[in-house]
Amino acid sequence: MNSKNTVKFIAVVLLIGIIAYITSFGISVGKYEVLPVKKLIKLGLDLRGGADVVLEALGTPEDPVTDEKMERAVATIRERIDSLGVTEPVITRQGGKRIRVGLPEISDTQRALEIIGKTAQLKFIDEEENVIITGNDIKEAKAVYSTDPDTKLQVPVVSLELNSEGAKKFATATSENVDKIIAILLDESIISAPRVNEPITEGKCQISGRMTIEEAGDLAMLIRAGALPVELKTLQVTSVGPELGANSFEKSLTAGQIGILLVFLFLIVYYRVPGFIASIALVLYICLVLLTLAALKATLTLPGIAGLILSIGMAVDANVIIFERIKEELKMGKTIRAATDSGFRRAFLAILDSNITTLIAAIVLFYLGAGPIKGFAVTLSIGILASMFTAIVVTRFLMRTFEGTNILNDKKFYGV
Repeated sequence: MNSKNTVKFIAVVLLIGIIAYITSFGISVGKYEVLPVKKLIKLGLDLRGGADVVLEALGTPEDPVTDEKMERAVATIRERIDSLGVTEPVITRQGGKRIRVGLPEISDTQRALEIIGKTAQLKFIDEEENVIITGNDIKEAKAVYSTDPDTKLQVPVVSLELNSEGAKKFATATSENVDKIIAILLDESIISAPRVNEPITEGKCQISGRMTIEEAGDLAMLIRAGALPVELKTLQVTSVGPELGANSFEKSLTAGQIGILLVFLFLIVYYRVPGFIASIALVLYICLVLLTLAALKATLTLPGIAGLILSIGMAVDANVIIFERIKEELKMGKTIRAATDSGFRRAFLAILDSNITTLIAAIVLFYLGAGPIKGFAVTLSIGILASMFTAIVVTRFLMRTFEGTNILNDKKFYGV
């Protein structure tokens, strides 16, 4: 019986060690590869650099800001950012009139701001200022090179393809305005004013002017994404350099590693065998939290790391409550097995109450907070659930198994 428990205990410890190794370094078996969790968890703006922008919608009594307009604005901004090639942007609403945009690892912040916040109301008007077509009549827009009729050189232009309704309206307008100018306006500013030489009936036209191919591409993207339903004002722009983010991440990891080692040392010195077993369970706890974050594709931020460290403290606190109960039972003369059972049973309600109240607070933060606050709430919630599992289930299982081995089975090895 003792040998079976010894084998069982060693097997569980080895399994936790394997999980910890794979979590830290990954593993490769043939064509199958498991990446280390550090490469699977997405990092927030404060850890990898980028720009954080807060926009506010401006309304008027005649044209107020509504939830529908804000949702359309978020969708339009997302499409524009996707066209910029920014990976994993974070776009969230804050309150009724604000939108927060996180742009990780972006190099040209000013260009991104101009594209995100531009209303992009496009329209074609005749000399009498009658609106012929708008951006809603355009099916496709792309930046191409075209031959300039005057210089015969290849210049960047925006090629437009109209939808069926737009093609009809444009054919009628160009037929009625031969030898006249049709101006193209973007947000009430003229970007091109070509003269109509002949009716355009095939539903295709171009926007030309003094622009680079990049500017033509940006304009085409704005036209494709459509106009914003509301005017947006930039309230705040916060930039984080990649070096600063990397330094913050490395310092946070170093501080966390030192803190965890000190906690392990305290548990082992003060509680001895239970402290050693709790340290093994805490290793599994840390792996479970990191693997869960990777599986959920959560974005880790500095507040998120703070939530993780806080949850580690709560996991240690749960073990401390249990071990103090066990010591009390041992001092009353109970056997190690009886004291362990009684200690876990008497500590359970205290651990449950403290974790449930903290979990409720984390849920409230998640639903009412935004950006980094949500990251803090997510890591804290995952940490709480994992800490309850490891403290109540894993630590107890390891304690019961270790007791069955009859190794160091004297009360003095349990801090009494």
